[in-house]
Amino acid sequence: MTVDFEELSFRETPFGELILRRRTEVSLGVEVYEVKLGDEFLMSSLFTGSEVALARLALERLAAPCPDVVVGGLGLGYTAKAVLAHERVRSLLVVEALKDVIDWHRAGLVPLGAELTSDPRCRFVNADFFALVDSEGMDSTSPGRRFDAILVDIDHSPRHLLHPQHAMLYTREGLVRVARHLRPGGVFGLWSNDPPDAAFQAELGRVFEDSEACVVKFPNPLLGTEAACTVYIGMSSALSSMSGHI
Repeated sequence: MTVDFEELSFRETPFGELILRRRTEVSLGVEVYEVKLGDEFLMSSLFTGSEVALARLALERLAAPCPDVVVGGLGLGYTAKAVLAHERVRSLLVVEALKDVIDWHRAGLVPLGAELTSDPRCRFVNADFFALVDSEGMDSTSPGRRFDAILVDIDHSPRHLLHPQHAMLYTREGLVRVARHLRPGGVFGLWSNDPPDAAFQAELGRVFEDSEACVVKFPNPLLGTEAACTVYIGMSSALSSMSGHI
């Protein structure tokens, strides 16, 4: 017998109740995985185009032949999968603050779990991405290591945060700290559920050599309409680290 609705995991976290559930979307005849945190829906396997676009838009701007990539925020894993789909990617470090989310993947509770955990290029790290940005290095096994791309999909937008402590990242100072973890020619990518934010885009342009706000459109199969999000891209100079571009 098909189960139309099932709660797969429930945990209390510092951010609120974390819930993973699976349901059947009868109107489309598909199985849907959803994640809620507190009163808000964080993600759904029904809408993954923007997470994939985050990886695509960032990696297509990279000149590095074998890039090392960081993804901040694991979620259901669609950005991580899109990164690993690029065969030239040498390594992927996925930073996730909620251990339960990592456990979902390792236990096979979510569709992409087996694929991500079996790829030798991919490593999960249970840590606060924002704290790592402020640290000397994002990889504890290799202090001072820098990366070719850092992609972030954690908050809803630069203005709509999951926690007030995240606000620093979206300032000039926070972006400079991110840039210090990039190699010359590296790329910073950020997902946002809101339309382009002129103030944040200006800060991005002050820190990175080149920057842009890409509006990504994707279908909403439930409503039969088109939805949109924003992917911000910051590209550092190929000649030097952007830690000095302020």
